[in-house]
Amino acid sequence: MVHLPRIENIDLHPQQIEGIDTNLAVKNYMLLTELHGEPHVIISERHLSSALDFLAKQELTLPIAMADEDSFDRLYNKFLELRTDAELGSLEQGEEEIETDDISLSEFLRNSSDLLTSEESAPVIKFVNALFYQALKRRASDIHIEVHEKRSEVRFRIDGALIKNADIDNRIATLIISRIKVISSLDISEKRIPQDGRTQVKIAGKNIDVRVSVLPTYYGERVVMRMLMQSEDIPHMVDLGFEPKLVRQLDELLKHSHGIILVTGPTGSGKSTTLHAFLQEVAKPDINVITIEDPVEYKADNINQIQTNAKAGLTFASGLRSILRQDPDVVMIGEIRDTETAQIAIQAALTGHLVFSTLHTNNATAAITRLIDMGIEQFLIGSSLLGVLAQRLVRKLCVHCKEEDFLAEEFAKEFDLPENAKIYKSNGCSKCNYTGYNGRRAIGEFFVLDDNFRSMLKERMSDHVIRNQAIAQGMETLSDQLKILLLDGTTSMHEIIRVGVKDT
Repeated sequence: MVHLPRIENIDLHPQQIEGIDTNLAVKNYMLLTELHGEPHVIISERHLSSALDFLAKQELTLPIAMADEDSFDRLYNKFLELRTDAELGSLEQGEEEIETDDISLSEFLRNSSDLLTSEESAPVIKFVNALFYQALKRRASDIHIEVHEKRSEVRFRIDGALIKNADIDNRIATLIISRIKVISSLDISEKRIPQDGRTQVKIAGKNIDVRVSVLPTYYGERVVMRMLMQSEDIPHMVDLGFEPKLVRQLDELLKHSHGIILVTGPTGSGKSTTLHAFLQEVAKPDINVITIEDPVEYKADNINQIQTNAKAGLTFASGLRSILRQDPDVVMIGEIRDTETAQIAIQAALTGHLVFSTLHTNNATAAITRLIDMGIEQFLIGSSLLGVLAQRLVRKLCVHCKEEDFLAEEFAKEFDLPENAKIYKSNGCSKCNYTGYNGRRAIGEFFVLDDNFRSMLKERMSDHVIRNQAIAQGMETLSDQLKILLLDGTTSMHEIIRVGVKDT
């Protein structure tokens, strides 16, 4: 038996060769690709007999290589994607026919049928179904469909970073976007203004809520779909990834019957997840919990959730006023965006309610300045604010492929690191989809207001002075925790720079 060269853990791309029927070759598990700059035939041990039988009937003199199962399957799936592309390109349906077909799909989804059972559907439907399935399988939080001048692309946001999933023809992208708009109850004929919608899909027995945003751009509409989580996906406090000391401090504050706890950080730092973990911790049969959110990102069975609707006049401020007439014990406000909402939230905290909310600030102590800028008096902040958690999500290096890295002198000085520190960098392998990272963990700095800080607020001291005092009293900063994660090999210098947290 001829011994074939073996290749492992490699990301290959499809290639077509004149005279070879690609579809027939794929059907017989004989794949064509470029390896070391030359066309190659790729086969796998699992389908060896079928591939060699087909190969024997071809007049080919190309080198042959045996790929490991993961590498072969990835290349095989890429060929299937190309075939779907070609099927979509051959569709000759007019716009009216597509719209008619869309209505039946919309009904199909509303009846909660399982997407994986729709194999006999038109290719465009199968493509959209596959899109949701792949996103769920790869733990993507968002699906981006972007239209450019010559081609369109699909990207997934995985662990906070966008990763390209597929290139598609612009005409096909138009069909796909039309399909998505209809199942989201959006106007398929309106392409001039932004539209927001929602849909629900069921994949492999799992219900997924999807928030859809359509935005017109220069070359056409772009779509972003946020995969929203269900109540069973809400992590418990101990599963958030914070240090045990910080979790214990949070637990103590959550036992209060009134006051306000804020979570701060940029978009995508996990604030909503943390707030919902708080809610699950305090939600009991004898407690009335009401939230107002934009949008409702986690559907929870044991709490009452309200979604804002600006067109109908239901804003955070107006909704919060109504909530306080519903005899709540705990109130969660998705975000404090304006002075009116801030004032009502503070008053609610002062009148016997436990309030959770978020702010956009860079660190924990900066929340005080933000509230003051919104017109809240410092003595009111001191009387109502229990604590502020500033958090970030940091990608973890893949333990299977991370490599030792060199720490540049300028980075050692900038981040106050030992010059000979042993650090690691991302590489990429089949275990992490060639991203170099696998999963994320939360880091947080927790500023708890004690009597000392309340006295400082009465004396109108700046948040800079308060921050220095908090650090002196043992508050671990985000920057400190990032350095620990870098030095213990959990993350890379590239990720430290991307997260971009430095003490000022």
